Amino acid sequence: MAGPYQRISPFLWFDDKAEEAAKLYVSIFPNSKIHGTTQYPKGDTGPAGRPPGSVMTVSFSLDGQLVTAINGGPMFKFTEAISLVVMCHDQTEIDHYWSKLGEGGDPKAQVCGWLKDKYGLSWQIVPENISEIANNPKAMEAVMQMKKLDLAVLNKALAS
Repeated sequence: MAGPYQRISPFLWFDDKAEEAAKLYVSIFPNSKIHGTTQYPKGDTGPAGRPPGSVMTVSFSLDGQLVTAINGGPMFKFTEAISLVVMCHDQTEIDHYWSKLGEGGDPKAQVCGWLKDKYGLSWQIVPENISEIANNPKAMEAVMQMKKLDLAVLNKALAS
């Protein structure tokens, strides 16, 4: 499948929801699209146990960032050890991505701008100045008390 080239890109392992997840993610981010899919070969379920002809991989871009997802079977699950970071311009963007990506996810996994989506993938929904916030003790103290980040509160902490 021909598509955009990027030297390093995320490769996400799903049990059997790779195409569904890709379609959801593409619907949330601007400048995003599905580039193509591959299918499991006929007559071979392979180690993933997926039916022949079913979707094996999905190549897509999220806001220009190339991503590949695979329906690899249930043997591996997402953990918080890796997350995708979404840098946001303002509170409207933070609210949008938090709402869309968090829908159906694990509310107990929401802390400090992190959330887990309904597929178990962790996302960090943060303002563009997150490095400045992280280097300011008062602002970081405020972050530690939040689930979804409140930019007004963080900017006030930065100014004090």
